[in-house]
Amino acid sequence: MIVTLAVPRIIRIGAGAVAQVAEVLAALGASRPFIVTDPFMVSSGMIERLLTPLAEAGIQARIFSDTVPDPTDTVVLAGLAALRATDCDALIGFGGGSPMDTAKAINILAAAPEGAAIAGFKAPAVADRGALPLVCIPTTAGTGSEVTRFTVITDAVRDEKMLIAGLGALPTAALVDYELTVSVPPRITADTGIDSLTHALEAFVSRRANAFSDDYARAAMRLIAPNLRLAYHEPRNAAAREAMMAGAMLAGLAFSNASVALVHGMSRPIGAHFHVPHGLSNAMLLPVVTEFGLGAAAGRYAEAARVMGIAGAGDSDAAAGAALLAELRALNEELRVPTPAAYGIPADAWARLLPTMAAQALASGSPANNPRVPDAAEIMELYRQAFGN
Repeated sequence: MIVTLAVPRIIRIGAGAVAQVAEVLAALGASRPFIVTDPFMVSSGMIERLLTPLAEAGIQARIFSDTVPDPTDTVVLAGLAALRATDCDALIGFGGGSPMDTAKAINILAAAPEGAAIAGFKAPAVADRGALPLVCIPTTAGTGSEVTRFTVITDAVRDEKMLIAGLGALPTAALVDYELTVSVPPRITADTGIDSLTHALEAFVSRRANAFSDDYARAAMRLIAPNLRLAYHEPRNAAAREAMMAGAMLAGLAFSNASVALVHGMSRPIGAHFHVPHGLSNAMLLPVVTEFGLGAAAGRYAEAARVMGIAGAGDSDAAAGAALLAELRALNEELRVPTPAAYGIPADAWARLLPTMAAQALASGSPANNPRVPDAAEIMELYRQAFGN
């Protein structure tokens, strides 16, 4: 069987990697970057970690900082208009998943005919063209967007998170610098960390997994499992932050080349309708969805538990799977992951939207990659179980 792998052309990972941004741009033949970021990166001064090495190389960048959590098609169009008003020859996505996903979508539309809408690239369509070299620099250890061929954009009118996939969404280069994450607060550390663990686990049990994505997923789980709690409780623990950053990137490589599954399919509608951060909605769903699929891939889930160090080599698959489920529940409790009910989502609104959310989850295609493929009724029941009291 031939396996196709898609990875960025350049990956630089380690402390201080962001300082090499000018060198990476030069390698890509670019010198006029258009930076896509968010308001906090600017107001907090974090953007200077990027602007300073650019200025030292004599490079003046244009900045678009109007991105929002759960990026929308309207923000993408605003960013596209800002880009087209410049002579920039490269894009830089700087921040968490939202700025990076926005930069990807801008780049895809910049290569499309005038007037094209990002909705036209929603899966199962394929978005294989980007206009400019794209450099992604994450400031959280979670989404893995810096190395994936996916972007998720919300249709602001229909309240639908659209999965967009293709080589046009694959960054040309990634600079992965864990020092950018040291000041990230515990809530974001927890949500993005569980997000990265979800990426690795779903890639590992995905029906589209392969030997190469498995290696990425195993490596990611080995790094994330023992370090997520440390990074949460000890924010300035450099070793834990470094491990989480590497784990998040490896998890991104894993799911980019194997795809995610039911957790992500169900998570996107929660974010679209109730504006729950993506990593947090994944965390809300991970235990109940894992329990749903456990019997359909007992060996894979058991191996994941052993790789994560929560089950021993001599444990049966059933015992290892039970240990994994217990660990996911304990992790949510320790990292204070609320249920949708505890988060403040009204029970009547949740119940009313169950058919819509189930339909949107199925339409994304991700549930079809799950070891146990659900129908709409089963997805609605899983939403009910996850909601909480």
